Parts: sequence; structure tokens; C-alpha cells
Amino acid sequence: MSFQKMHRAKKILFTAHCILNQNAVIRQWERAKGGFNTFIQKTLENNISIVQLPCPEFTFLGEDRPPMTKQEYDTEAYRRHSREILGIILKQFQEYLNHGYQIVGILGIQGSPSCDTLKQKGVFMEELLAMLGEQGTHVKTFDVPEDYLEGEEHYILKEFQEFIHQQ
Repeated sequence: MSFQKMHRAKKILFTAHCILNQNAVIRQWERAKGGFNTFIQKTLENNISIVQLPCPEFTFLGEDRPPMTKQEYDTEAYRRHSREILGIILKQFQEYLNHGYQIVGILGIQGSPSCDTLKQKGVFMEELLAMLGEQGTHVKTFDVPEDYLEGEEHYILKEFQEFIHQQ
């Protein structure tokens, strides 16, 4: 069997866990049946690989957790948990950067107490961005807005397309 050699695009987007897995969000708050297919498709169509971040809320409190605010998650125990599960992610970031990959950015979730990257940064993203900053790595971020529902037309899709094309 012969294979045609492909060359890596060497572009990577890190995503909040629930971009690919809406089963991890608190019950009755999911906005897609599985994942945000449109964001995933646009990413893959542009030859950008996806690295899924772990869900800190799921790994901290489990699937059947109650809705909580950022202030409720903003505890030393939750921040420590976030830093612990981010350890391997930081190694991945650095390994990709050391080998010439472009980190396109981080795709977060607006309004999430853990994974908002822009407005009122979530606890998990605060820790991730701080840890990256300590390594001297600065990354662009983009958030899926709170009013986005998978399968519906939304202005954010055009903005996301522009985001993944920025250098």
C-alpha cells in the first residue's frame, strides 16, 4: 500500500471542552445535541487541528453538578484543581510552539464561570492564561456567545471565520 505524503498545516486551536462535548455542561444548559458542529467544521475546513481542553467543572464536581457562578468557583481548591489539570496542556502548548506550530487561539464560552476568555474571564481560563503568560506565551482568544444555538444562523460565525484567519 502506498500513501501520498501530506504536509502538516501546523495550525492548532485549543477549545473549551464543551465546544466538542455539550454533554459536559450542566443539565438543561446545553445548546447543541453533541458539539458546536459549525465551529468545529469551520476549524477543520481551514486545516486547523483542534485540541480539546479538559472540563474543570466536570472533573471537579461531576456530571450532576448544580449551576454555579464564577464567585462560587473562585476558591483555592478549584484554582488548584484547574492548575493541576492544565499541567499537561501547558506541556502540549510548549511542545507545539517549540516545533514551529501556530497556535491560532483559544475558543472559549462567553458567560461561563470557568471558560469565558474575554468578558469576565472564567476561573479556569484565568489560570490557563496566567500559566501561559509565565511561559512567555500569549494567545488570542474568542468566545462563543451566550445566545448562540447550534444550527441557527448567527453573526458570530462570520467573526469566528475572521478570527481563525488572522495571523
